[in-house]
Amino acid sequence: MAFHILVLDAHQRSALAVTRALGSLPDVTVTTADSAVDTLAGSSKFSSGNLLSPSSELEPGKYLDWLAQYLEAQRVDLVVPVTEITSQLLLMNQHRFAHLPLPFADYLTVMSLADKGKLVALAEQNNVPCPASQWFASSAELDVDTQSFPIVLKPCLSKIYTGTAWVATRVRVLYSKEELMEELQQSQYLHKTPFMLQEFIPGHGAGIFCLYDHGKPHVFFAHRRLREKPPQGGVSVLSESVMVDPVLRDYADRLLSAVQWHGVAMVEFRINPESGQAYLMEVNTRFWGSLQLAIDAGVNFPRLLWLAELARSGQGEPALPIDSYRIGQRLRWLLGDLDSLYLYLKGSYSWAQKLQRICQFLTPSLGYTRHEINRWGDLGPARHELSLYIKHLTRR
Repeated sequence: MAFHILVLDAHQRSALAVTRALGSLPDVTVTTADSAVDTLAGSSKFSSGNLLSPSSELEPGKYLDWLAQYLEAQRVDLVVPVTEITSQLLLMNQHRFAHLPLPFADYLTVMSLADKGKLVALAEQNNVPCPASQWFASSAELDVDTQSFPIVLKPCLSKIYTGTAWVATRVRVLYSKEELMEELQQSQYLHKTPFMLQEFIPGHGAGIFCLYDHGKPHVFFAHRRLREKPPQGGVSVLSESVMVDPVLRDYADRLLSAVQWHGVAMVEFRINPESGQAYLMEVNTRFWGSLQLAIDAGVNFPRLLWLAELARSGQGEPALPIDSYRIGQRLRWLLGDLDSLYLYLKGSYSWAQKLQRICQFLTPSLGYTRHEINRWGDLGPARHELSLYIKHLTRR
């Protein structure tokens, strides 16, 4: 039997990983879609074609109309959005579609994790440590004179849907009453939407990547970031698979089992370096940027999710749970790593540190490192990314 999968948000690196993982399966055809004509995932040989769609962020109404028309004209067995905006937009409007096969839990369940205020309440109910938090329906409820600093201002939603557009919010670490008042004035959405003030937790981040099948844990995965862009912290450009911390796994399982989770999730923590205590930060309910690392290490999340969806529809058997994978597998985003090197060399580091950083860039551990975009068997995405990179350089 032939299956048809539609991968949305095709400009994303995670969309490329999904397209390669599912498009290489027998009897599966993958179509990609995006508001851009040329995309990363659409350039892959595993994409049968890239559809031009309206923007789910800028034109959500038109986007929903476009998808409804496409699903009426084409049989699609699975729709895979990889951004928060697209996935939430489709879930909250699922009633508009007679058939919209999404690999997620329902909208209310997703928002019980994606809404950081609801997540804190869920964590407290299930004895998962999180920073001390104050919840406010709007800035009118806040008395700035009672706060101590530093403090983290965290909107409950990272993207707010107004009905016609999306408003992006931001998380800020604030060090004074003046900074807090300035943020309240600049971020107008705080006047109308819920947010939290949280205790600032020093330390480093750690994440657990999960797949659940109707409330049952199927696999857990973990990695560490070796280099980021910008160098002081940001998007991972070199990462390595590591063993899953049993404490973090337990915390993640408490949260996801409590809501009978279905699909993938990334549960993020911050580790206090003095106490070693992990504190819950957030849960991302979609595929993540370094997805290809898990696939290379032996945990093919897209395929496992597809098998779960087939079993859900009575067309197959789910794969057996995975309890091990390759430790020390590395993934490098080459052009992102090049940008990180450039920013490092511009930074206020010593010449010895800069020389060391150059040597690290030029001498990857070849036996354990694979490139995320550049793959000999699928060079289209690398050509596409390089073309965009050169265009960007000429505009500087």
